[in-house]
Amino acid sequence: MFDKILIANRGEIALRVIRAAREMGIKTVAVHSTADSDAMHVRMADESVCIGPPPSPQSYLSVPAIISACEITGAQAIHPGYGFLSENAEFVQIVEDHGITFIGPTAEHIRIMGDKITAKETMKALGVPCVPGSDGGVPDLATARKIGEEFGYPVIIKATAGGGGRGMKVAQNANEMESAFMTARAEGKAAFGNDEVYIEKYLTTPRHIEIQVFGDGKGKAVHLGERDCSLQRRHQKVFEEAPGPAITPEERAKIGKTCADAVAKINYIGAGTIEFLYENGEFYFIEMNTRLQVEHPVTEGIFGVDLVREQILVAAGEDMSFGQDNLEINGHAIEVRINAEKLPNFSPCPGKISAYHAPGGLGVRMDSALYDGYAIPPYYDSLIAKLIVQGRDRAEALARLERALGELIVDGIDTTVPLFHALLQEPDIHSGNYNIHWLERWLAEHMAD
Repeated sequence: MFDKILIANRGEIALRVIRAAREMGIKTVAVHSTADSDAMHVRMADESVCIGPPPSPQSYLSVPAIISACEITGAQAIHPGYGFLSENAEFVQIVEDHGITFIGPTAEHIRIMGDKITAKETMKALGVPCVPGSDGGVPDLATARKIGEEFGYPVIIKATAGGGGRGMKVAQNANEMESAFMTARAEGKAAFGNDEVYIEKYLTTPRHIEIQVFGDGKGKAVHLGERDCSLQRRHQKVFEEAPGPAITPEERAKIGKTCADAVAKINYIGAGTIEFLYENGEFYFIEMNTRLQVEHPVTEGIFGVDLVREQILVAAGEDMSFGQDNLEINGHAIEVRINAEKLPNFSPCPGKISAYHAPGGLGVRMDSALYDGYAIPPYYDSLIAKLIVQGRDRAEALARLERALGELIVDGIDTTVPLFHALLQEPDIHSGNYNIHWLERWLAEHMAD
């Protein structure tokens, strides 16, 4: 087992890893920019190293600075958290070349799943159901038009190297194809340095369902059920829950086994999430995230496992502490993402926290790096907290969420907490009757930009 690990991240996910490591008796190293000198993850780690100025490319995305921090402190492994370098295959290769263990999948698996076309081809070959669409990249507008006619509109054009909702455009009909195609290519080039796109049939009322998988890198893998992440704004998840309110036990067992078998065949190691669109009882693969997800706590809640601990175990060459037969769902869990944003236009709202009080009580978990007097820097993602609740069933979890939101105090800045208070008044939220378009439509009616 490792004696010391470095966390190449910041905020609540860095704290999450520090806590798991501390329970395992492992020392931790925090890295930080000059803007994060007073951050909570810096205070809680055993050691800290400043790796550069505020801009991410000069600090949290600086591979030489992170490798140097490992060498200076003697850290034997790096946990990447999520975002930043967590799915950068080149970074993983460099880490391994320096004799440092990367706590996550291999560079090869990250590379395969990081390219949407290769990922789809790989998953199809492994027996995972996929959305009908183009075979590989679409080279020009004429080919795009032919594909649109073949599969029928609407279709969605996606950047091959895309993510986070960037490089994705819908063409509702043939007249919209040129604009959507050219825009998706331009966004892909600007955001990822790659203008290749592919095209898929656009499902009209799907839910976003993701399957949590975990492999030991030795040919064994399990699934930990699904999460429903259908409530999204601009392709960004807002509200996640497990298990999914629309998924039957039979569907869960079938798609879960399919996913676990697929990652076992490629000797996948660590945590991964296989994401699907789900409509009319059918699952359609869209992508695989080769890292820990922001919403992993809801899965931990209903299964009673520590996914970060398991990541560290298998990275050190040890076996997973559970098998598929040990995994049983207990209750229902919901997570809401609280951002430092001003409603109704969701504009970033960094600033100093004048008062902070986290909710508590049975079934309430608050993952956050906030504290009284903390100044949220303007340089990074606006996510400042994740409120996770668990109940014996979905109704109890929703009631607990409403109670916990009422206890939460974050003064000094604007947050998205009022959004969740409003959503909890909606019958569709309580019935679970929503899809990936529901929140956008609700926002257009109730909270227009």
